[in-house]
Amino acid sequence: MLLARLSEMSSMILESLAICAVTWSLWRLFRNVVVTTHLDNIPGPPPSSWLRGNLPDMFDRQGEAFYRDLIENYAPVVRLQGAFGRKILYIHDPRAMHSVVVKDQYSYEQPDWFIKSNLLTLGPGLLSTLGDHHRKQRRMLNPIFSINHMRHMMPMFYNVGHKLRLAIEHRVRSAPSEIDMLNWMGRTALELIGQAGLGHSFDPLQEDVTPDIYAEAIKAYVPALYDLSVYRWTTPYLSVIGRPAFRRALLEWVPWKRLHKLKGVVDIMHRRATEIYREKKALLDTGDEALTLQVGEGRDLMSILLKANTLAAVEDRLSEEELIGQMVTMTFAAMDTTSNALSQILHLLAQHPDVQTRVRQEILEARHRSDTRDLSYDELCALPFLDAICRETLRVHPPATFIFREAQRDMILPLSEPIRGLDGTLMTEIPVPKGTVVHVGVLGSNMNRRTWGEDAWEWKPERWLAPLPEAVAEAHIPGVYSNLMTFIGGGRACIGFKFSQLEMKVVLSLLVSTFVFEVSDKPIAWNISGIRFPTVGVDGAKPELPLKVSVYRGSV
Repeated sequence: MLLARLSEMSSMILESLAICAVTWSLWRLFRNVVVTTHLDNIPGPPPSSWLRGNLPDMFDRQGEAFYRDLIENYAPVVRLQGAFGRKILYIHDPRAMHSVVVKDQYSYEQPDWFIKSNLLTLGPGLLSTLGDHHRKQRRMLNPIFSINHMRHMMPMFYNVGHKLRLAIEHRVRSAPSEIDMLNWMGRTALELIGQAGLGHSFDPLQEDVTPDIYAEAIKAYVPALYDLSVYRWTTPYLSVIGRPAFRRALLEWVPWKRLHKLKGVVDIMHRRATEIYREKKALLDTGDEALTLQVGEGRDLMSILLKANTLAAVEDRLSEEELIGQMVTMTFAAMDTTSNALSQILHLLAQHPDVQTRVRQEILEARHRSDTRDLSYDELCALPFLDAICRETLRVHPPATFIFREAQRDMILPLSEPIRGLDGTLMTEIPVPKGTVVHVGVLGSNMNRRTWGEDAWEWKPERWLAPLPEAVAEAHIPGVYSNLMTFIGGGRACIGFKFSQLEMKVVLSLLVSTFVFEVSDKPIAWNISGIRFPTVGVDGAKPELPLKVSVYRGSV
């Protein structure tokens, strides 16, 4: 009798839990339909469906027309819709962006799925931590990205750059040749972050060389992640299921090849990063002299970080797991963004031969004046037209445009200027409910005609050689770099933007002074993604940038 009663009670408890779970799930699913907020009064484009909202347009590879419509035909705060009617705000109002990324940045953190996804795949690095934990990591890392350290890295940058130049020269010495410059820029960026960042060489930058498995894994990471399609948004929540060993067993049991491919890529990244870390740690324990005999000669970012971590107070030190996570994160973050930005510049120079000729002349004249074979840090940074080309490309073609934040509590979003709601009322601020996703409009800010002028959508490097419009300074754009949102701002701004800038200028100074770049007969399409990438044609599956390359006969 007692057993029967216990069994009945257990069934009732399970039924109650099931009803609660279903009710909670349905509420989460449909609350966006039944609950009206101030966000509903903000104008925005109609969603394609309630199920998918505006997501198909937002993540369309060729979706520039969609974003241009948002920027040109709506107010600087636009209401979009995510899956199941979830509200998303697309913002490029300067004061609103300042609130989200600077003033109230800890009330608008990275979305939970983003943090968990990075934690599972990249480890506990800068891209997967929040709050005090993130600030602690950043305090430790900030000094190694200083200008002073960048100066010391110039020999490493040029060492890699000369290898790249020789490899391309070997291909085109006898006759012009079509070369996939995206591939070479990717290999170069990885070798640069390898030597200058990790004190490790991944690639001798020679033809027909088998790439390092770490290099291949880093390159395969984003494609493998995106192969999971919409299911990639759910995989981060695996982190709440049991212990790591149980989760690994569960992943191996699931019969899904794409998931296994991502798991294999992540395993290789972490295994090689751990091996490199332990080799470097052993050398550091031996003494500074052992480090100076290695790649980077002890001046690479990880060697400096390991030394600083050893000398730091116990409570400020990063754990071994965090240090390895920083290595993986640093390598991934430094590779595709910079290599694709370099590729974009080379493509633009091929399309604008007059600009290419002008910047080549600037570089050659500076080299003629220089006392050394390679331009120094100060000489390189003093080339105004080269700098203008880099700034303008990063303004018009930012590598990363998907920057999301999520309101951690109910907030009030201030505006620079009022916007008119659907009901005709003027709004000077917007109540933002907890959980609202905010899409920070990098393109919207960089391409705003009211700020940059009527030619805002044109690529015009010469705009940086004259005073910028007064509206640019008056807007108080909260970006960390040159009134642009390309590298974001606040506590989550790109920590390596100076490293990226130096890398771009060193590589361009060597390539443009030696070679002539021309467009090939293959149509190139640039695709919006987590990181912009080129393909041959809009339907191209393989990222590539074939350009016609020849030796510049007047090079010195």
